Amino acid sequence: MLLRSAMVRILIKGGKVVNDDCTQEADVYIENGIIQQVGKELMIPGGAKVIDASGKLVLPGGIDTSVHLEESFMNATTVDDFYSGTKAALAGGTTMVIGHVLPEKNESLLEAYEKCRHSADSKACCDYALHIGVTWWGPKVRAEMEKLVRDKGVNSFQMFMAYKDMFMLRDSELFQVLQHCKDIGAIARVHAENGELVSEGAKEALDLGISGPEGIEISRPEELEAEATHRAITIANRAHCPIYLVNVSSMSAGDVVATAKMQGKVVHGETTTAHTVLNGMQYYHQDWSHAAAHVTVPPLRLDPNTPNFLMSLLGNDTLNVVGSDHRPFTVKQKAMGKDDFTKIPHGLPGIQDRMSVIWEKGVIGGKMDENRFVAVTSSNAAKIYNLYPRKGRIIPGADADVVVWDPEGSKIISVENQVQGGDINPYEGLRCHGVPIVTISRGRLVYENGMFTCAEGSGKFCPLRTFPDYLYKKMVQREKVSAVKAVEREPYTGEVVAVANSGKRETGSSDLDTPTRPCTRHGGMRDLHESSFSLSGAQIDDNIPKRSSARILAPPGGRSSGIW
Repeated sequence: MLLRSAMVRILIKGGKVVNDDCTQEADVYIENGIIQQVGKELMIPGGAKVIDASGKLVLPGGIDTSVHLEESFMNATTVDDFYSGTKAALAGGTTMVIGHVLPEKNESLLEAYEKCRHSADSKACCDYALHIGVTWWGPKVRAEMEKLVRDKGVNSFQMFMAYKDMFMLRDSELFQVLQHCKDIGAIARVHAENGELVSEGAKEALDLGISGPEGIEISRPEELEAEATHRAITIANRAHCPIYLVNVSSMSAGDVVATAKMQGKVVHGETTTAHTVLNGMQYYHQDWSHAAAHVTVPPLRLDPNTPNFLMSLLGNDTLNVVGSDHRPFTVKQKAMGKDDFTKIPHGLPGIQDRMSVIWEKGVIGGKMDENRFVAVTSSNAAKIYNLYPRKGRIIPGADADVVVWDPEGSKIISVENQVQGGDINPYEGLRCHGVPIVTISRGRLVYENGMFTCAEGSGKFCPLRTFPDYLYKKMVQREKVSAVKAVEREPYTGEVVAVANSGKRETGSSDLDTPTRPCTRHGGMRDLHESSFSLSGAQIDDNIPKRSSARILAPPGGRSSGIW
């Protein structure tokens, strides 16, 4: 009985509690999976396990908003399933993940969701939720989106402007999907790259004999991301739908997001750990396997200032969230593209290292304080996905997802001692200051000083509610203010000219119709700067009969006998 009581009662004593808006010295008492008390000199029942957090920080558990577990993609299956992946997340201080379900074209969204749930429910070690990919569009998809929102606890859908002939939606389809997301209160996640030009760029690179991993960077320049980012924001604005841009990877795309926010558009952005730390010179490494290991989409950028810039955008709230976009493949799987870079599976691991790497480069690097760190790794995600303050905050009544963080501790990242799967780690050799020493999930001590006590299948699926205030409150008010109305006027009762139907179009001239005379810029007077002279031989007055000569009887300045 004493052991059972200790398992459900935990007192974290002597630490500093860090939320996204404040830091305070306080103890935290947990019972039955819920944070019961936060403060000093708490009245605690007997039998609680005491964790000494002196000199440590007590943080809300991380929420990783983009992971790919047990996923088949580009003829390869990720090496982490929901057991190994969520176990690695707990080791890194993450207590909830949101995975992806990407149906094939014409595959039922509902069936793909059920298949993923069947596998994940029995394996997950921490709480999880799911994004559903809208990889094709039609009445069936529209109906299934409504059912997923209403009955299945899904509140986010991901659309792609890239991956032509695979996942890509046309602009008109994206517009309709965003309109539908707004109607059902879902979060519209958009991967923005110009898929048509990416496809052409890949063909061009291969034609030039570029088949190695550098082709991924050459064929997907950042201007294609910036253009698609602007287009996605424009389409969302016309659909009156909040937009959540994923995998923001370049300075130019970051500038587009910043500009849209300054214009008052409801835009949120997510970048990845890799894009805030690494640059695209990795693709030009002499070792093919090293270069291929870094292939992801959008690619890492060549400009060495990009990671620093993106971290700054996280620090100033231009970008709101950082996810790992964990999609681990082995070197052998990457080698499917040894002769053609378009066949290298896209993806990098990172579910275990996300929080430590962001602490090292963000907090230690001076780009953010510990409160902003909590915001970008946990609280903002909880707000966006309608989980706040049940998750993402340490207050009485919240889920007991808590991490004891040692800001003075350090570790060297290595594939040799990682929990996540695969034989690749893009942060190999990076020393990180700031490590999790205790992870508590749903009130259970699941990780302590390198030892796991979590059970396979002990995590739970978290149904997510629609219409999160963090996205929709502002949008609803904006729609009220900017609603368009018809002008109220008396109907026209005058005469209407009759139009003879001579086989021609009855509509007005289109943009392709050529006017008979160019418009002048000077109020009806002839513009002498606009000449009708043509070098082609044909002139504007060719239809006027020519006269051989004319006698001018009274020219200006006096009579003349000359022939003109």
